[in-house]
Amino acid sequence: MSINVERVWWKPVDKGEKIWIIIALMWAIFLFVMMPWWHYYGKQNPSSETYKVSPEKFQELTNRMIEQYKVGEDAGIPVVAPPPGSDVFLLARQFQWTPVLKFKKGETYRLHLSSMDVQHGFSLQPTNMNFMVLPGYDYVLTMTPTETGTFEVVCNEFCGIGHHAMVGKIIVE
Repeated sequence: MSINVERVWWKPVDKGEKIWIIIALMWAIFLFVMMPWWHYYGKQNPSSETYKVSPEKFQELTNRMIEQYKVGEDAGIPVVAPPPGSDVFLLARQFQWTPVLKFKKGETYRLHLSSMDVQHGFSLQPTNMNFMVLPGYDYVLTMTPTETGTFEVVCNEFCGIGHHAMVGKIIVE
């Protein structure tokens, strides 16, 4: 017994199918062209500066900045007010962000992020900024605050039993 199976891929493509293929191809080309355009002109992408650094060296740089620009304490955590244009260090460790940062609205800062122990996540609330913070790496963000207020820095990567309490602050005046 032989079964005659019609090979549909040998048939000519129907007009309706051609239209959908052309629409899908044009949409794919449009999105492909938009990706680099949005990267450069959308102002949504962070800087891509990353350096290898030992946790001990990053802590030393953070401590030096704290000694130089400390203006007070908030619940035992130092508060620093570095000058605009300076390198600012924010250290993540289970279950704390150190120090509390005071920035001036409209001024630019180079924010360095690193971890002392495990992988953390840097999420600046209520803005849409999310970055991974890894031990052994110094991730540099160029920031220019555009609004005043107190912004929370939340760890958005589970880092252990006290993860829920890992909240830091950036104060913009």
